[in-house]
Amino acid sequence: MDAGMKLLTIDDVLNFTQQDVRDLYKEYMNPALAQMLGLLNFDKRFVKAAGMEVWDEDDNVYLDFLGAYGALNLGHNPPAVLQGLDQARELPNLLQASLNGMAAALAHNLAQVTPGNLQRTFFCNSGAEAVEGALKMARIATGRQRIVYCEGAFHGKTMGALSVTGRSKYQQPFAPLIPGCKAIPYGDAVALENELARGDVAAFIVEPIQGEGGVMVPPEGYLAKAREICSRYGTLLVVDEIQTGFGRTGKLFACEHENVTPDILCLAKSLGGGVMPIGATVTTPEVWDKAYGSMEKALLHTSTFGGNTRAVAAGIAALNAIVEQDLPRQAEEKGRYFIERLKELQEKHNLITDVRGRGLLIGLEFAKPKGLVDRLTRGAVSKFSEEYLGAMVAGELLNRYHIITAYTLNNPNVIRLEPPLIVTREQIDQVLEALDQIFTRNRSHIQMALASTKTVVSSLLGKK
Repeated sequence: MDAGMKLLTIDDVLNFTQQDVRDLYKEYMNPALAQMLGLLNFDKRFVKAAGMEVWDEDDNVYLDFLGAYGALNLGHNPPAVLQGLDQARELPNLLQASLNGMAAALAHNLAQVTPGNLQRTFFCNSGAEAVEGALKMARIATGRQRIVYCEGAFHGKTMGALSVTGRSKYQQPFAPLIPGCKAIPYGDAVALENELARGDVAAFIVEPIQGEGGVMVPPEGYLAKAREICSRYGTLLVVDEIQTGFGRTGKLFACEHENVTPDILCLAKSLGGGVMPIGATVTTPEVWDKAYGSMEKALLHTSTFGGNTRAVAAGIAALNAIVEQDLPRQAEEKGRYFIERLKELQEKHNLITDVRGRGLLIGLEFAKPKGLVDRLTRGAVSKFSEEYLGAMVAGELLNRYHIITAYTLNNPNVIRLEPPLIVTREQIDQVLEALDQIFTRNRSHIQMALASTKTVVSSLLGKK
């Protein structure tokens, strides 16, 4: 080893300052990301987390209303999941020359709680991998190649998942993507039927609610209609419940609101209890057997770390805790209260143009700037607000009120409110009061920019 080499230890990391982390990110990871997060002071150093709460290095307590984009339905470091990991600590974690009892048990449990006859599970490590598995499964099971997806969709950023993610900002730099993928408007059953009527579509992949699209809720009955159309033309219906699953929308799975059983279900995020990375592609015996139902095909799609003992042990503990605590019911009740109160704020504040969502997956959309201020800045305020007004509101919530939120990737003019399902009404009221104060104090886009940071305003006006 080089005598001048220094390897950091975990003890070193535990003693880092906020500046230490910034410097390492800029030197060894993603300098532009570090700069972007620093713009609105989003690069705080958090040192402890439990339930709904997170502590920074100065011992300030924050409420987490982002919930790791739906990965923290049970909150931070849930005791039941940590206990499950502890129970599995002496078992072999990776041993491919065997069958894993923990993985088999979690597959069994998923078959009990998922809709209809979904029964066969492939375990992987993330939501994007679950989508990759679904796309491959649909092609091999149907013998077709085309995939239909929705504008505004977000299914991941690996090559296959990116090919069915509906925002050109993420797709264009990596073109050409996987061929045969076609985008249609979300919620448009006529457009779906027009594509599927050609008889060559392997799968239609859809989110019951578009999370990154800006928490877009489709028209009532859309998913059921999509199920009917897919069945008519022999196309597999792939439902992406990576963000909406495990109680988030008021049902264990959002497709249950319309009594829909997909052919393939993609899961991840809260399946790992917010502690372990795990994804799952769940399908029917019929589809599985067409895809991988022989010894010649059994190893066509595999993953070294997929279904490792610790990940699936966390999954068993997390799923049991979600069911035992009846978190879907809690999400429905608390979400209804939250949305009703947010709509009252919308009536009071002009900057809020829409409140939408289901359960505890809620989007708050803001007005775009207009008039004299935008003309004076040659459209700079408008351009900036389209990308960053959600971030400015989130910055105010974080820095002034110690509430963690974020904007949605495919619609940055929307902030998501996606707390762990264990959130209390009192904590919801804290967020409502904070939002009321922010929009009472900042009644225009320029006021919001001024309140957020001088750096933002300087960039808007072209000053150094």
